[in-house]
Parts: sequence; structure tokens; C-alpha cells
Amino acid sequence: MKSTDIETNIQIKGMTCASCVSRIENQVKKIDGIMDVNVSLATESAKLVLTNKDSIKQALYAIEKSGYDIVTKEREFSIEGMTCASCVNRIESVLLKEPGVLSANVNLATEKAKVKFVGDLMDEEKIIKIITRAGYKASRTKSNLKEEVNEKEKQLKTDYNKLLIAGIFSTPLIIPMIFEPFGFNFMLAGWFQLILAAPVQFWLGARFYIAAWKAVNARSGNMDLLVSLGTTAAFGLSLYHLIIYGEHAGHEGVGPLYFESSAVVITLVLLGKYLETRAKQQTSAAIKALQSLRPDIARVKRTEGNFEISIDDVSLGDIIIIKPGEKIPVDGIIISGSTQIDESFITGESLPVVKNLNDRVTGGSVNIDGLIEVETTALGTETTLARIIRLVENAQSAKAPIQRMVDKVSAVFVPIVILIAAFAIVSWGLYSGDWENAIINGVAVLVIACPCALGLATPTSIMVGTGLAAKVGILIKDAESLEIAHSVTVVAFDKTGTLTEGKPELTKIITNKISDYELIQIAGALQSGSEHPLAKAIIEKSKEMGLSIDASSGVKALAGRGLEGSVGGVKYLIGTRRLMQEKVLDLSYFSAEALELENTGYTVSYLANENNRKIIGLMAFTDKIKDSAKETIKKLHTLNIKTVMITGDNAGAAKKVAESLGIFEVKAEVLPQDKSKVIEDLKSSGHIVAMVGDGINDAPALAAAHVGIAMSTGTDVAMHTAGITLMRGNPLLIPDALEISKKTYNKIKQNLFWAFIYNIVGIPLAAFGQLNPVIAGAAMAFSSVSVVTNALMLRKWKPASK
Repeated sequence: MKSTDIETNIQIKGMTCASCVSRIENQVKKIDGIMDVNVSLATESAKLVLTNKDSIKQALYAIEKSGYDIVTKEREFSIEGMTCASCVNRIESVLLKEPGVLSANVNLATEKAKVKFVGDLMDEEKIIKIITRAGYKASRTKSNLKEEVNEKEKQLKTDYNKLLIAGIFSTPLIIPMIFEPFGFNFMLAGWFQLILAAPVQFWLGARFYIAAWKAVNARSGNMDLLVSLGTTAAFGLSLYHLIIYGEHAGHEGVGPLYFESSAVVITLVLLGKYLETRAKQQTSAAIKALQSLRPDIARVKRTEGNFEISIDDVSLGDIIIIKPGEKIPVDGIIISGSTQIDESFITGESLPVVKNLNDRVTGGSVNIDGLIEVETTALGTETTLARIIRLVENAQSAKAPIQRMVDKVSAVFVPIVILIAAFAIVSWGLYSGDWENAIINGVAVLVIACPCALGLATPTSIMVGTGLAAKVGILIKDAESLEIAHSVTVVAFDKTGTLTEGKPELTKIITNKISDYELIQIAGALQSGSEHPLAKAIIEKSKEMGLSIDASSGVKALAGRGLEGSVGGVKYLIGTRRLMQEKVLDLSYFSAEALELENTGYTVSYLANENNRKIIGLMAFTDKIKDSAKETIKKLHTLNIKTVMITGDNAGAAKKVAESLGIFEVKAEVLPQDKSKVIEDLKSSGHIVAMVGDGINDAPALAAAHVGIAMSTGTDVAMHTAGITLMRGNPLLIPDALEISKKTYNKIKQNLFWAFIYNIVGIPLAAFGQLNPVIAGAAMAFSSVSVVTNALMLRKWKPASK
């Protein structure tokens, strides 16, 4: 190994044998710049020797292409000094050039960067140094929200004080300009104008020079560079005239002074940034509200007494005492007492929920009226509240696909503006011979250009939209789901637990040569370990009948059809008609009753003795349709969205539910593995498809859809697969989710339209000499404020589910 070679270690998952090692080594050795590779199955790692740092990304790609997973780290950093979309592009580009950095997502609105990296060529300190070299200040995001909020409020107060001082210095300069058109001439002496303008330019405006210098050193441009160039040109020209013409400067057309332009432009930009920062803080209100739900103190019950300790010192299994009116500090199970709990922060539902012994409670919810003791089951980042906050933060920090176009424009925005300003100066100077006026026109071009509005248009809308959605119980996992959901043309529903309550009752039993008790005892034994809703209904029925559950053996689930197993040495089948037909069992004894039950909306399940090849019983279940399901379908139809029901239930029961709800297309008796095929068929016909489900068997269909929508009342698998999770079982949240997506996307389009139009109209006007630099500066300062304010207008949205 040469002294110039580089070593790095990469963690790899998925290797199972020596052939995996050989496969990876053979693939990686083919890459130029890789001198040696040593893969260890024991440590699940690969040691690479490189001559070129860029080779590492090719090696990572080769490993993943071979079918193995790279172990990555993801960290979030707070960044100070960003002013526009150009800053975002600059930071992302310098990070992505580094070997080991797989992705970098910088958000101007939250002033944060999420960086995913791999190997030991990269770590947090190196990332901070890279961002610092690019001209910005970076640090790990604080885990203590209160501390972060306090720092931002302190900074906001400092910015306000500087703005106030800038206003005091600038006002005497601008007032004579305002009254001059009305015949009043009380312009201040040139030297006095200099005394007022200099502190604004070089003290209060120092932040622009510092940021501009960093941008130049990093060979990039940003808003600060435009402001610095423009105001310096105006100030420098005025100082030149003052030196040349002395006390006559600025009077009767002799050596005009533009100190008011430089000072007022900086003051207006400071005002714009102050208002923008205040507005941006409002866009993150949802996260702050969620973070504030977590109490700092917990009352722990110990053998020696009760103690109030920091929430960070609570351990799993600790018993927490919660009095009426207090927030619940942890996720846990009630082991003493009963109460009502306000869970509106999760569900958006204002009515409290009754909680008794052994019921689960969620940290952040409010204990209404009873003293309870709770055994801690989850802490810190594993609590429901922490997971919700993480989901909302991820959605707010992610980039929507539409942002890619903006990023491309922003990357070349500042250089193009500088070229336009230079062209305007040269053109006006050659055309009129008045080079001083030409410079002022160039200044107007520089100060009116606003890359800030472009950078804020998308993230601010996403922050407000996802925050509002979370407030009413809709958790949007990523910006892409939010953007796609607005264009959905078909919503496909699972039936059980989505449109129905998911709590079926066993209401009819028909037997053949055995008693009802025997049938339920056998069925209960087979279903005792199942979480299927029909299994739970059978177990509940056996309890009602006072039956004990016998032992079963060899129980095997048959996906979408039922299960098989042995009870008392006899092998049984329990499940759908399809299962019985597959096993070539005679259904004729039950055919008439079964057909009638199915046509009247019952879900029918058969029990068969596989030893003697006889069907010995039939069970019919009913599942109540959710109260708001019909209104949900009606609402979707008014939005011109087609609805489809996909279920594994029999055709008769499925059709009955669909007819009562107004769903015209039904796919019944669909096996779990075939649900995704139905989704693919809908997609291939040109539809944008959303799939709504709650069970494990819905996960493939949720993943196949353009947008997966999971009910949180269902399984974790469904929620992890879906892009949107509904925190309560109210189907009306489905049109709400699509509507907030549409409104958010409309805000993004509005903001981008105004941001582009503002620059497309403003820059040419300035270049043609139609804008005074002060007016141009005011327009630039308020363009970004208007974008954020427009995004905040989303807060007027009222969900249908309320």
C-alpha cells in the first residue's frame, strides 16, 4: 500500500456465506481506483484500499447491485447563514462531492440539513467542516427544543434591534426624497448623509459582506452577494461625487448622491429577513406544539416512596403515577385505576377516551379525571409521540419532486443576474454616455433579484401543509406522497377495518351432525393464536358460550383462505369457500344457506374435517359499516375520484357493503398476493391510485399504489409501508388527506409562479431603467415575505372529518 492510498471500512448486511464474500470482492475489484478489497463475513464489513476517493461511490453501487445492504448513518445539522436557494444548492453540491456522502437534503425554511453517509471516510465533524468551508456555520441539531427555540427568539430580538437602528439612521435620508416631488427641498448636507449611511452600510450591513465574501471564496453566489454589490456601488458612487464636488454634491443635478438608496435598501432587506424569520417560525408551529406535549418531570413510584424525577431518568418498567389534569409522560399500560384521556394530539378527536385496567396510554396525552398508575413500556425516541414528531419532521425537511426544477434554476440564478446587471451598465453607458445613471440601473438589477422567494416557495408550503395534516390526525411520511396525493384519480379500499369497524361478530352457526358447541370449540382451538378479526370473533363467541379452548397442533395459516391444524388428533380446515373447493370438498349440504347468507351481506367461513373429507359446519359473520364510510365515498365522488373495493371476502358480502356505500366497482375473493396485481392493473389504465388498508395482507398493495394510506388502527407493517397514516379510524380522513395535499400543492404552484414572475418582470424593468434602487430593494425584501405569508394562508383550511 502506497502512502497516498486511502483506506476505508464499510459495514454490509445480507451476507450469508463465503460465496457472498467472493461475489462482492469480484465486483468491487473491477472498479478503477480500487487497489484492494477484503470482505469479512464475521465482521460483516469490507475494507477498501483506494487511490481515488470518488471510487468509493462506485464500490457502494456495485455492492448494492449485487444484492446486499450498506449500513448507513443519517444525521441532522442546523445551518446558519443561508439566505436563498443558491445557498441550498451550494451546500448540497459540496457535500455530495465528498466520498461516503450518499445524500444531502438542505431545507432553507427549517435551516437544517439531513446528510446520509457511509464508511469511516466521513463523520459528523468532517461534515461540519465541509459546510463551514462552503461559507456557513453548521452544528448538530439540538435535541432540546426549548433551548433551540430560546436561541432563535434571542436572535430574532437581536435582528429586531439592528433593524430598529437601521430605520433610525435611514429615515432622515429617505424623508427628503419623499417630499421632493411636492416642492419641498430640505435635503441633508452630503457629509451628514455619509455619516448616517456609513453605519448602515458597513456595521448593520456587515452580515451581507461576510456572507458574500464566503460565497465568493466558495466560488458561488447568493442573495448577499447581489445586495453587497448593489449597495456598495450606490454608496461608492455617492462617496466619489461627495469627494469630487464637495458641498455642491447632490444639488441642482451636480454629482447626485445615492446614500439613501444604499442605506434604505439594506434597511428594507433587514426588514424583509426579520419578517421572513418570524413567519418561518410560524410554519414550524406543528412541531413545536408536538414537542411541548412531552412533560419534563415524571412522578415515579418506588418502594421507598414516590419521587419526581426528570423524564430522561425514567426506565422501562417504572411505575408512573399520573394525577387528573396532568400530561402522561410515557407510553405504558394502566396497572391501577381508570380514567378518561384526551388523545386529540394523536387522533385529532376532541372527545376523551375511556381507559381502564390493562389499556394502553400514550405519552403526551392528558389524563382527564382519574388517578392512574402506568407501567412504562416505551421511552425517548421509541414513544408514539417521538415517532409522530419524527414523521412530521422528515416530511417537512424532505424535498418535493417539483423542487428539482427550482434547484436547477437557482444554481445559475446569481451568475445570470450579475451578467444582466453588467450588461445593463455597459449598454446604458454606451447608449447615453451617462455612466453614473448606468451604474444606478445596474444597482437596481442587483437589488431587485430575489433567489430567496424561489428557495422558500416549496418548503414553507410543505411545512404548513404537513403540520396542519398532523394536527387533525393525518401523518404524511414524505413530501413526495404529499405532492402525488393531490392528483389521485382512484381510491382503492380494503373492506374490513377500513370501511367496516373491523370487529366482526359471529351471528349464525349451521352444523352438520355436530352441535354448535362442538363446532365453536374446534374452531376456537384452531384460531386461538390468530390475530385475524374473524378469529377474534370466534374466540369471543366461545367465551360467551362458556367454553374452554382446547389445545391445537400443526396450525398453519393459508394466506387469504384460512388455516389448517389438528385438534384431538383430528385434522381440520377452517376458511373460505375457495379453500374448500381447492381441497375438493363437497359444499352441497350448505350451498343454499351459504348463498343466502352471502347475498344478504354475511361473511361465511367453513369448518371441515379433513380426515373424513366432510364439511361439518358453517359460521356467518357480520361487521358493522363505519358511520362515516358512506359520507367518505360521497365526498370522494364529488371530487371526481373513482372508488374501488378490493377484498378477500365473498362476492355477495362484498357487493352488499359496496352497494350500501355507493361503490360501483368491487374486486372480491382477492388473495393477499393478488391485491397488488389489482393496483397495478388500475395504474396501467392511466389512473393515479391511492390504496387504503390496515392489515398485513394490505402491505403489498399499499406499496404498489402511487400513494399508500394506512389506518393506524391496523398493523405496524401497513403503517410502515404507507406514505400516509391516518391516526384514527375515521374514513373521512381520506378525502381530508387528499384535500390538504391538493391545497398544499396549489400553494407551492402559486408561490413558484409569483417568485418566477416577480423576477421575470422585475429584472427587465430594472435593466431598462424603470425602477429606482429603493423601490427595487423594497420589492426584493417583501417578495420572500409574501411567499411565506401565502403559505401560512393554508391554516384557514377546515377538514371535513371535524
